[in-house]
Amino acid sequence: MREADLWETLEGGVVHCLLCPHSCRIADGAAGICGARRNVGGRLFAATYGEVSSIAADPIEKKPVFHYRPGTRALSLGSVGCSMRCLHCQNWSISRARLEDGGVRRIAPEEVVAIARLESCEGVAFTYNEPVIWAEFVKDTAARARDAGLYTVMVTNGYVTEAGLDYLGSVIDVWRVDVKAFDDETYRRLCKVRSMLPILEAAVRAKERWGMHVEVVTNVIPSVNDSAETARGIARWIRDALGAKTPWHVTRFFPYLELSHLPPTPVETLRRFRDIGREEGLAFVYLGNVAEPGGEDTVCPRCGALAIGRDGYRIVSRATRGGACAACGEPLGLVE
Repeated sequence: MREADLWETLEGGVVHCLLCPHSCRIADGAAGICGARRNVGGRLFAATYGEVSSIAADPIEKKPVFHYRPGTRALSLGSVGCSMRCLHCQNWSISRARLEDGGVRRIAPEEVVAIARLESCEGVAFTYNEPVIWAEFVKDTAARARDAGLYTVMVTNGYVTEAGLDYLGSVIDVWRVDVKAFDDETYRRLCKVRSMLPILEAAVRAKERWGMHVEVVTNVIPSVNDSAETARGIARWIRDALGAKTPWHVTRFFPYLELSHLPPTPVETLRRFRDIGREEGLAFVYLGNVAEPGGEDTVCPRCGALAIGRDGYRIVSRATRGGACAACGEPLGLVE
């Protein structure tokens, strides 16, 4: 284990973790809510440093990230643990796992870079479980990746303090954040966190303070976060806080875990979210986890030309130039 950063000592050997808004006070011998940060002898340790549960070379589109280096591959890796306990988590086998469960192998930051090069990846993505709780390893690895000319991506639930975001800010290029609802009550019920505000604030700071490219994902769950009010709230926030050309990925829910009794999201609900997003002025609303013709295509909001045609994670056509529409020159918020 590596000693953690971002903590302070309290009385009686208790440590206070400053990384995420849970603000855990951790007694000697105990772990924080995430399971990844542990008090050993009155000092906080990053228990999962370098402990990898999953690693694969993925298309950047799989994250999903559509407007940053489209068509490239990112070496994607994750560990165990999470700062949320989402009722519908697709990766529960690692997000709810502890180191003691096994299934991990140790890897060094420089090895990640070597594997990325071997796999012809142009970036490194921290994903699968929540990467914020892995912050020390993310920072060390991302710094080496950047030095090697690789881009870096956080696929995150966004639940991080300002100090935690700033700790990572200088080495992360893309902040791909889930906005799972648009009210605190739903966040408490669905994700077991107190408030959505830190998530929204961190996304804005990632863009404005650190110049990260930001994309937003909302997994639409029937009877949980599928109201028109929710769709309109998220769309307006994206438009006003992040910009009208910020991609919003509206994805289909499938029954899973504690929400296995619910039906898959009707495609019509996803279309309604897309329509509301466009009504509120968003230029790029994508439909995910569903075979919807044109649902993942990038269309120029000015002239209507097809800028990037996609079939799943594969780009099948492209008409862009310098991040703009090749037909009319309209900037698409695209990093190529």
